[in-house]
Amino acid sequence: MEKELSNLRNAMNSSTHKGIHFTDLQKKKIRASLHDSEKNMIRKPNLYIYLITTLAASLFILLFYTDIIANLSLKDGVKQGAKQTLESEWKIRNDYSRNGKVLFYVFEDPYLSAGKPFGYIFSFKEPFDAYKGKEIEIYATHKDTGERINVLPSKKVTEPSSGYSSLGRFTTMLILPKGGLWKYEVYFDKKFYGDVVLSVGKETILPKNIPNFVQTSDFEKIDWNRKAVYIDNNILGNKHKSGVIGADMPSININQKWMWHLWGIENRKETKLTVVGFHRETGTVHQILTTSWTIGLGGENNGADAHAPSSVNIPTAGEWAILLYVDGKLFDVLVYNIKD
Repeated sequence: MEKELSNLRNAMNSSTHKGIHFTDLQKKKIRASLHDSEKNMIRKPNLYIYLITTLAASLFILLFYTDIIANLSLKDGVKQGAKQTLESEWKIRNDYSRNGKVLFYVFEDPYLSAGKPFGYIFSFKEPFDAYKGKEIEIYATHKDTGERINVLPSKKVTEPSSGYSSLGRFTTMLILPKGGLWKYEVYFDKKFYGDVVLSVGKETILPKNIPNFVQTSDFEKIDWNRKAVYIDNNILGNKHKSGVIGADMPSININQKWMWHLWGIENRKETKLTVVGFHRETGTVHQILTTSWTIGLGGENNGADAHAPSSVNIPTAGEWAILLYVDGKLFDVLVYNIKD
């Protein structure tokens, strides 16, 4: 055993494990080799690291631009949605709902127009305790101008509508200064309750030279659904009342011949016919007879009791109401859709 240990010591004391193991030349070679390896590591980076870095950078850029595009799309969507919301806010409606429940309806005067007080009925649907003792106010905002006015000053609710257990028939008179779409906002104790959007007719302004028996209230009574129809002998009008030959072939801004026919005229001696044109789209009153507002009536013709030839000039296309006055009294209204 001792002999084996002695041999092991002799082996360990060989030149590989004892004394100076590297000559100066060997040391220089080793240092040079290490220096070259460092240079190679700087000049030739690891290809795997390079690929990972490039991929990470590309992914970052992709995510960055995707986020920008998404944000832009979201903003455009919000803008579009806001635009649609604003447009829908001005859709004509006579009721206001919240959470699927109608809070109130509004019934306005069928001849509602600007410049005059008109009646409104607000039918509130909640129990009376929801309104009792509160101050009601109504504001109106004009769509085109943004003008906002207080049309109903603060008024305290003290009792239910007559014949109702709540405010089922809250009546009031309101006046709007101009025609167009108006949003009516209802407040109770300064808190917003709801709104409706109504169309208000334009204020009717009469020409200075119009006969004094013509009243603005006459235009408020026009029934636009009562369209003129064809009668015998090419007459277009209201059966058994009045009609015109020539109204079905108009030429805008050109003098043309119309033949007026009236039924129910008993005394034709010195009877006068006054013709007044009202253009629905503009709410304006026009003299359409080229000579004057008034012409004389003649005898029977084409089955009518009286008739009168004339020259007329229609200034613009659209829906027209032709108001006929016989001896200063409103006789009939002809409604025509006059095209170019």
